[in-house]
Amino acid sequence: MESLTIGQVAGLAEVGVETIRFYERRGLIEEPPRRASGYRQYPREAVARIRFIRRAKGLGFSLQEIKELLALRVDTDTTCADVKGRATTKIVDIQHKIETLERMRGALEALVASCSGSGPLSECPILEAMDTEIGE
Repeated sequence: MESLTIGQVAGLAEVGVETIRFYERRGLIEEPPRRASGYRQYPREAVARIRFIRRAKGLGFSLQEIKELLALRVDTDTTCADVKGRATTKIVDIQHKIETLERMRGALEALVASCSGSGPLSECPILEAMDTEIGE
């Protein structure tokens, strides 16, 4: 079996060495034992696992959710329906975030529309609105 240094894994997976170490600390990839030389030698599968993590992050999964997905992959009792359920839950979560962001955008657009962009800072309607919201 071909083994790779952490730098080789990082290059092939297109991440930094610190990202690999972070994933090790979070339990997403195993930290291989040190060789007699003192260097860690990673299996080639580490590259595929890191790429999986990157793609899952790109789809909005948190590191904890990714850890759970990785655990599902090795659980012989897991079905495709289990994974689909997690993905469906993530879609609902993303939709809620979109709705929240749209409300935030609407509120900011209203604040920007209320400001002429002139006058003293002490009379800025945007800052006044934020003070009012915070103070309530």
